[in-house]
Amino acid sequence: MSATIRIELNGRLFLRDPEQTELGRTIVKESIRLIDELGFEHFTFKKLAQQISSTEASVYRYFENKHKLLLYLVSWYWNWLDYRISYHTHHVADASEKLRTFIRILAGSHGSEPLEANVDVQALARIVVLEASKAYLTKEVDADNKAGLFQDYKNLCHKIALMVQEIAPDCPFPHALVSTLFEAARKHLFFAQHLPSLTEVNLDSDGATSLESFLNHLAFHSLAKEASAVGTTL
Repeated sequence: MSATIRIELNGRLFLRDPEQTELGRTIVKESIRLIDELGFEHFTFKKLAQQISSTEASVYRYFENKHKLLLYLVSWYWNWLDYRISYHTHHVADASEKLRTFIRILAGSHGSEPLEANVDVQALARIVVLEASKAYLTKEVDADNKAGLFQDYKNLCHKIALMVQEIAPDCPFPHALVSTLFEAARKHLFFAQHLPSLTEVNLDSDGATSLESFLNHLAFHSLAKEASAVGTTL
């Protein structure tokens, strides 16, 4: 039996919690659909309002601007990923197996998923690949960070970094390795889809990728070299 996940986010991401009203939930669902269809640059609150047969003013009651909406959606996705990782590693004792499970989920493998969401997570995953970097590659990044708007992403990175430290206690760069895995997952999936000469990651006819293999190589090759340097084995 599947469980539907309700995700709570930093209140500074919105002016009014969209989860509390039917209109708010519609704004979130349709914004995902429109950003996935149009791209973030061409997405506007005016187009969203037209799509939901409402007004721009009603959208602005929930989100200050479309950048805050993007932050909300990306943060929602990181929380969803966190739920999935926690669910699938809850009874796993071996840290290496936990890390492999995280990489499998990060690479986009959904498989038999007992968790359900009230949004289109496949479309949201595509948005994260294309648009997530725009959430923090801005002049306002320091102010947004001070307001805690990236805390969900940072918490998730720290959680996985603890797995890395459990595998290789002497690893000097656990957070750097984990954030590199996150960035590499998005970038190389994008490259495989649009700039294939920049990566060996590829898509097969069913849309599957070799991304999981690449990320496992990146993580465990790095950890094995670190273990070798200090005279231990993984």
